[in-house]
Amino acid sequence: MKIARHIIASAFVFMVLIAAAAQGADSGSGDGVLKIGTPNMVKSASILGDSSLGVFAHLSNPPLMKMTPDGAVVGQTAKSYEVSEDGRTWKFVIDDSLYWSDGTPLTPEDVKFTFEYLAENVPSAGWIKNTVRDISVDDGSVVFTLNQPYSRLNLEFATYNVLPKHIWEEIDDPVEYINDGESIGCGPFVIEKIDLPSGVIEFQKNPYWKGEQPQVDAIEVHMYDNMDVLSLALEKGDVDAYYKYAGTYPYANVQKLEDNGNFDFVEKDNVGLIFLGMNLKKEPMSDLKFREALSYGINYDEILNLDALGYGEVANRGFVPPSMVYFQETDALRYDPDQAREILDEAGYKDLNGDGLRENLSGKDMKLLLLTRNDYQRASELMKEYLSDLGIDSEIKTVDSSTWIATKDQYGYDLTVTRTTPWGMMMHANWGTGYFDSRRTGEGVLHVLDDPAFLELCDDILASTSESELEGYAEDLQDYYAANLPGIALYWNKVLTPYNREWKGWVSDPLYGIYNQDNFLNVTRSGA
Repeated sequence: MKIARHIIASAFVFMVLIAAAAQGADSGSGDGVLKIGTPNMVKSASILGDSSLGVFAHLSNPPLMKMTPDGAVVGQTAKSYEVSEDGRTWKFVIDDSLYWSDGTPLTPEDVKFTFEYLAENVPSAGWIKNTVRDISVDDGSVVFTLNQPYSRLNLEFATYNVLPKHIWEEIDDPVEYINDGESIGCGPFVIEKIDLPSGVIEFQKNPYWKGEQPQVDAIEVHMYDNMDVLSLALEKGDVDAYYKYAGTYPYANVQKLEDNGNFDFVEKDNVGLIFLGMNLKKEPMSDLKFREALSYGINYDEILNLDALGYGEVANRGFVPPSMVYFQETDALRYDPDQAREILDEAGYKDLNGDGLRENLSGKDMKLLLLTRNDYQRASELMKEYLSDLGIDSEIKTVDSSTWIATKDQYGYDLTVTRTTPWGMMMHANWGTGYFDSRRTGEGVLHVLDDPAFLELCDDILASTSESELEGYAEDLQDYYAANLPGIALYWNKVLTPYNREWKGWVSDPLYGIYNQDNFLNVTRSGA
């Protein structure tokens, strides 16, 4: 009898424990797991060696600064910052409420270490050594003393992940360092696992996060190398939202989601754009008259409707889109093939032998190499047609991204259809300058423009410490683009980011779209 009572009591206790566990699970489960589907493939579990993972790691290792939805650059890991009148000293006050996910407090020494470490070990951060003379710690702050004024430092610092010194100081080759397990971070979520074979990055809550508490328990980034499969996963509810860095959901797939009835869209004017790049170091692209003729030979309405399905507008000669600060209204780009042919004739690019093809100034048939990637195939095919209509032969060479980078760095092309990203439009001296300045390096930049007037304008912008000066320089720069056409914007477009209506509270910024800390703190299930 005693044994029976003992069994019953034990069973009761066991049931109570199960109920308590279930209740605890319910009370701690919040809104569950938020799943983001993306075509941005991580190829290596290296935060500093893989650009896509570097973006995703912003959630785990938040940069010093961030961009707000209205485009302002404000503190993130830094609570605030101030700049000296001469623009040479920047002081960032570090948020002392942040803790690494191993319980260690984030310190100014971590931030100092991060930028010294990146400058020495990461090629893309090499500019720091040339710009920053000294980094010091001062009473909870990090002070950057510059060699010369640099007005874009706060924006630059919205892109670099802050690293824990006590972890990374032991790593000699950070670009090659691979970690597919837990990663120590100080954000609201930290990387728990990077499963490349399954294409999933798992984020769990930082147990030492003391800020606003997120409503979701965990975040998963699901990577798809096939857009059709990703779209199907979204439609079936396998993922809750779509994200592409500096990109939009495919316009051709939008209607199907709208018909589905379960989706809304975050819609933003793109800060980036699709443009025709020209190798200004080669003829005839180096000839302004040729570029002028080319600008009239592009059917902008057609390329907008066929390539962007009308989600945008015809661009201006000033290149810079209206979504950027200090946008100036310059003349709209205009399709006038007759004027294009007239300019070409006057410039000496004529069909002298009657074979239907124009000759260059050396008397040889013009045949241009049009370098492109799969993402821009349709726009490139249209460009080939427009060139043909002007009597210019061209060959499309479609390559992968790494080959495109190597080829354009060797100036082995004549024309290329490519894009700018929001960060790319804002980097260097802002307003797209980083794509053209011959002194700038990087995977996406063309570095083809060495006109002293342009370089001086870039330097003036970088050294400016006055908003009124910056506004004047922005206008001068857009006037320069309009007059000299170093690149031709094919259209200004919209960025559409779909999400399941089961979730609400989405926040998007111009730099990283929905992939930002505020968004993941804000999103909740509908009805929650």
